[in-house]
Amino acid sequence: MAGHSGRPRVGIVSDVVLQRHRLQEATAKFGLEVCFSGDPERLLGYPGFPDAALWLVTLADEADHPALFDHLLENTDTPVLFGLDQAPKPGGTDYFRWERRLLGKLEQQLGHLEELDSESSLEALEAQPPSEPVSATLPHWIPPAAPNSVAEEIWILGASLGGPAAVKTFLDNLPPALPVGFIYAQHIDGNFTDALTRVLGRHAHYQLKTAEEGKRVHNGDVVLMPVEHEWKIDKTGELSKLNSAWPGPYGPSIDQVLLNVADHFGPRCHAILFSGMGNDGAIAAPLLKAYGSKIWVQESNSCGNSSMPDSVAATGCSTFCGTPEELARELVKTIEEACLLKGRQKRDSA
Repeated sequence: MAGHSGRPRVGIVSDVVLQRHRLQEATAKFGLEVCFSGDPERLLGYPGFPDAALWLVTLADEADHPALFDHLLENTDTPVLFGLDQAPKPGGTDYFRWERRLLGKLEQQLGHLEELDSESSLEALEAQPPSEPVSATLPHWIPPAAPNSVAEEIWILGASLGGPAAVKTFLDNLPPALPVGFIYAQHIDGNFTDALTRVLGRHAHYQLKTAEEGKRVHNGDVVLMPVEHEWKIDKTGELSKLNSAWPGPYGPSIDQVLLNVADHFGPRCHAILFSGMGNDGAIAAPLLKAYGSKIWVQESNSCGNSSMPDSVAATGCSTFCGTPEELARELVKTIEEACLLKGRQKRDSA
C-alpha cells in the first residue's frame, strides 16, 4: 500500500472530473501517490483491485452509485473517506482552507504526512565548507545599520522541507549591516533546532538567535521562531510567548507568524516563502498584501519541494520569484531603492 516513493498510496473515486483533478493535485502536494483515479463505473470494471492505503470518495449524488459501496467493502479493508467537500476554485483562501481540512482527514488515517528535514540532512549541510558572501560590502546608497539597533523593517523567512539549505544560501549572499531584521519560521522537529542553529550560525553576518521573551528584533538578527508555542510581537515591539500551541498541524505556523508580526509592523513586515511541502503561508499572504507588504517566493526548480512557495504564488500576491541567490540580490536592490527615495525626499524637503 506504499508506492515506489515509500509514501502511502491513495485511490480517488468521483463522478465529477474536476473534483478528481483537484483531489489528485492536493494529495500529490502532500507527497502521496495516486494509484487510482476515476469514476465509480471505472472502478467497478477495473481489472483486479488497486492497492491503496486509503480511498477518497466524493459523489454528486451517492444514490446514483449503489453498487460502489458494496464493491469497496468486498474488496478492501483499508479506510474509505466518504462525502469530502467539493474543492473550491484554486488560488483563493477557501481553496487553501479546503486543502488544510483534507490534510487533517488524511493525517487522521495515515499519520504525519509533511516531510521535514532530518538531523542527518542538517549535519550534511553543516559539513559543507562555508561559502564566501557574494558581496562583502553594502552598496553605496545604503547606510549601514548601527550595531544593536532595533529593526524598523522585518522580513519573515518561511520554510519547510529543503528550507534550511535555501535560507542559508539566501543569507550567505547578503552583505553585512543591512538595516533589516529577519524572523525565521521553519517547520522542523523541535529536537533538531540546535543543529539548525549551528548550521545557520556559521554565517558571519547574520546570526541565528532563539526568540526570547521581552526582546526586540535588531538589525542583522535572524530570530528563529520556536516550534512548541505560539509567539507574537506585543504593542511595544517586544517578542512575547503565548501559552498556546501554534494553530494547525505544524509548528511554527507560518500563516500565524505572518499575522502576528504584521499586527505590529504592518507594511514594514514582508515575507519570503522558501522550499516546503503543503500550503502554509497561503492563507495569510493576501492579508499581508492588503497592508502593502512585499511577498516573495523561491522559484520551483531550486526548491527541495516547491508546494509551499507555489501555493503562495497561486494566490497572486507574490511580486518576485527567484532562486535564493536572486532573492538576496533583490532584497539588497529593494533596500537600496528605498534609501535612495528617502534621500531624495530629505533633499526636497530641505
